Amino acid sequence: MYEERPSRVPGAVVWSQAAKPPGTRGRVLPDGCMDLLLWNGELVVAGPDTRAHVSVERLGEPVTGLRLRPGAGPRVFGVHAHELRDQRVPLSAVWPEREVRELAERIAGAADPAGVLEAVAQRRLRTHEREAADPRAAALADAVVAALRQGASVTRAAAGVSLSERQLHRRCLDAFGYGAKTLARVLRLQAALSLAGAGNSLAGTALRAGYADQAHFSREVKALAGVPVTELLRPVPLRPPSEPDLPKSRSDG
Repeated sequence: MYEERPSRVPGAVVWSQAAKPPGTRGRVLPDGCMDLLLWNGELVVAGPDTRAHVSVERLGEPVTGLRLRPGAGPRVFGVHAHELRDQRVPLSAVWPEREVRELAERIAGAADPAGVLEAVAQRRLRTHEREAADPRAAALADAVVAALRQGASVTRAAAGVSLSERQLHRRCLDAFGYGAKTLARVLRLQAALSLAGAGNSLAGTALRAGYADQAHFSREVKALAGVPVTELLRPVPLRPPSEPDLPKSRSDG
């Protein structure tokens, strides 16, 4: 069973997944977000995905996560988003081990582990706001996401925040893990799946989401989700994490 609720962290979502039998496969779809997870008793960071991430359950334990809105992850984790692109890493890979150990101890004694994740994210966001070298960064990221969700081209999105396309590309790498063009594809996919899940026909979904036609929609789903849209819409997409690994910097695709 998968459940979620709005978080006290602006724009974030708290989610939980009940224990599933070892060997169960899950498909995580790209959404432009980064997550702070309590998974298999460990604190893990889920970086921004450029494609579906398929995981296999190992221990069969519940998972709790805090999904941060697009662009907020770097302000919580203290690293550029592209450094964690398409990766799942231990939180200790990006935060001091002592801080992670203290957080784990707090969670172990808490009646509401998700509330602890929210509290630490809120604290780090407030600290970032006070110490940010570029106070505009958060508002700029939100403005870019809003423009792309409304169907703006990369050129229009850049002009809307008074940046060149090259400057916007660099900003997007840091904030989202990839350029504005990839972010637009990811956001459009999420919007389209919401429309299709609400009962709209595939042709109607394609039109309303801004695809050229149904065939274009189908190609994009296959490219980003890894399966045909008809298969994707049968189960409810879940967000279980994959195996942690070590962070590596990657350039935009």
